[in-house]
Amino acid sequence: MVAAKKIPIYLIALLLLVFTGYPFVYMLSTSLKTQSGFFEEPFSLFNSFDFSNYMSVFEMGIGHYFKNSLVLSVSAVLIVMLVAAMASYPLSRMKFKMNRPLFLLFISGMMLPIHATLIPVFKLSQSMGIYDTLWALLGPYIAFSLPISVFILTQFMQEIPKELEEAAKIDGCSDFGIFWRVILPVLTPALMTVFIYNFIHLWNEFIFALVLISSPENRTIPLGLQDFYGEFSVNIPGLMAALTLFSLPILVAYFFSQEKVVKGLSGGSVKG
Repeated sequence: MVAAKKIPIYLIALLLLVFTGYPFVYMLSTSLKTQSGFFEEPFSLFNSFDFSNYMSVFEMGIGHYFKNSLVLSVSAVLIVMLVAAMASYPLSRMKFKMNRPLFLLFISGMMLPIHATLIPVFKLSQSMGIYDTLWALLGPYIAFSLPISVFILTQFMQEIPKELEEAAKIDGCSDFGIFWRVILPVLTPALMTVFIYNFIHLWNEFIFALVLISSPENRTIPLGLQDFYGEFSVNIPGLMAALTLFSLPILVAYFFSQEKVVKGLSGGSVKG
């Protein structure tokens, strides 16, 4: 009887799996076709297994774009995690006069349309002499990832029992020691949520990269995919092969951290 009640849930889950999984399956299948084979049967699945598209991806030097995106995304996310954790600790665990206004100031960044800042950021990068470098992207990536990160970590930290801090203080820990030795280990699920959420966003970011990067050697993956666009045609199988390869880091990262991400999104694994 209990199993019968779960049948609708399983059907809904199966339906969601089809809707979310089919695009990736179609992308993988198309990447294994030739250009002519794609136009002959564009919607067929796995009727061809031609790996020449993957060889072409590496021959085109797109691995350099992969390195740029990986270094930039990982660096930005690690800085965001550290800064957001250090900002969230006093906002959630300490009482002071400007606590609430500072928290609201951080949260207000979530309401700011980031593309409205393109021209000021462009002008700033030129005046600082970092235009057309990865440094020009690092600042905006960190700044626009901080509000949601501070929000997630602050809400999570508020659920950590005060008794943990009191016990650490009895043992002689300073506030800094409590943060590093007590709070951060408990904060792991929320930190993984912040990592995955921001990494996916920065890995796929296009507009700021388009505006702030001009030379081919500094391109990130979204810009590098333009190499598959000709003047009058698009190499769709080759593009799908590149997209398949560039999707793997996100899939691998989420696969190994999915349990901690779910805990982080639930608002905290420790209840007071």
